[in-house]
Amino acid sequence: MTDDADLTIGKLPRGFEWGAVRAGIKASGNLDLAAAVVLAPRAASGAVSGAASGAGVGAAMFTTNQVVAAPVTVGRRHLLATGGRVAMVLVNAGNANCATGAPGIDGCMETCVAAAQSFRCIFDEVFPSSTGIIGVPFPASKVVAAMPALRAAVGSSGKHAEAFARAIMTTDTRLKIAHAAIALDRPQAHGDGAEVRIWGAAKGAGMIHPRLGPPVGPAHATMLVYLFTDVAAGTQELRAALAAAVEPSFNSISIDGDTSTNDTVLLLASGASGIELDAHLAPAFDRALAEVCRSLAHQIIEDGEGVGHVVALDIRGAATAEEAGLVAKTIAHSPLCKTAWSSGDPNWGRLLAAAGYSGAHFDPNQVRIWIGEQPVFEWGVRAAAFDEAAAHRTMMQRDYTITIDLGQGHGQCTFLTCDLTQEYVRINADYST
Repeated sequence: MTDDADLTIGKLPRGFEWGAVRAGIKASGNLDLAAAVVLAPRAASGAVSGAASGAGVGAAMFTTNQVVAAPVTVGRRHLLATGGRVAMVLVNAGNANCATGAPGIDGCMETCVAAAQSFRCIFDEVFPSSTGIIGVPFPASKVVAAMPALRAAVGSSGKHAEAFARAIMTTDTRLKIAHAAIALDRPQAHGDGAEVRIWGAAKGAGMIHPRLGPPVGPAHATMLVYLFTDVAAGTQELRAALAAAVEPSFNSISIDGDTSTNDTVLLLASGASGIELDAHLAPAFDRALAEVCRSLAHQIIEDGEGVGHVVALDIRGAATAEEAGLVAKTIAHSPLCKTAWSSGDPNWGRLLAAAGYSGAHFDPNQVRIWIGEQPVFEWGVRAAAFDEAAAHRTMMQRDYTITIDLGQGHGQCTFLTCDLTQEYVRINADYST
């Protein structure tokens, strides 16, 4: 697998087209309206040009924030109404369409209807998303007016997929993409070289502490993640695979501790490979999907607003995995810890204090802490081998790990976060002005 930004070297999943246009939503004038379309079977094989959209099978997870954007509400409704059938994804950037009341819902529905008419599919098979500033009236008319141009802009090449990934960006400074291919170990039924492909695109640089809820269906600055695969699968299989991949990736990262109103992760299968996600393929598919999600999650933290250091928190020895998570998230959200990381200050007392008020139960005299390979605290006191200069050198690296062993049990959590810098404050102090 690679997350190289040169999409020409990646294998895109079959059965999709992507594209983007400028609808005039972003003040910058950059690409701001994107679509991903599931091709009808004959169009996916190249037999038909300009055919109507087909319908894939999707599973999604959404923010658990009580305040949700209009496209989250509409997207949930559509997945429930169709049983997970998705013909196209429609994403606008530059306006969150959140806290916009009934007009925001109506505007979202209006754009879904316009997209369905242009792409010749059913309106509730359109999956909408938005990202941008909260509380600004949604410019549905701009989206509707841009629909013919968007229809003409889609295609199946790497450049088309790159345009999709670029259009969904807001404060992001780089594309976030990842892909994987699963070669069949029993190719007899599909021929040599048969494989299933996964390609993902994400955006997110601020307001990042996803807490994604269970996949929706008969049974979830913003983070948006779209995962496309050409495997043939049902909603139940996709939900299980997505939930397993999200927990150790997107649900285990934080830039600033703020959970967005618009967070969305969608896994969409076209079925164009003709290869079924059966019990034999599932383990390999789950591993590949998890790898793509981990890559995208790391790229989100790496591109966080003002980030100077990416910090992996390895919490072990907790009474339970849940308590390990409490410690990790408390440290990741501590302004004192995060500002110390920005300057490489090995102030381990802040780590210990944050763990102490996290709600996890432990005996401080059993705790051990390392910064990189450097022991800094053990058995209730500063480590005898603590070397402040060596710890500082470790913390001046772009990426490093802080390990905390609570000495209570076997609960473990790996959580990815970052420092808090003056640049983050500058970006967010001026975001809406």
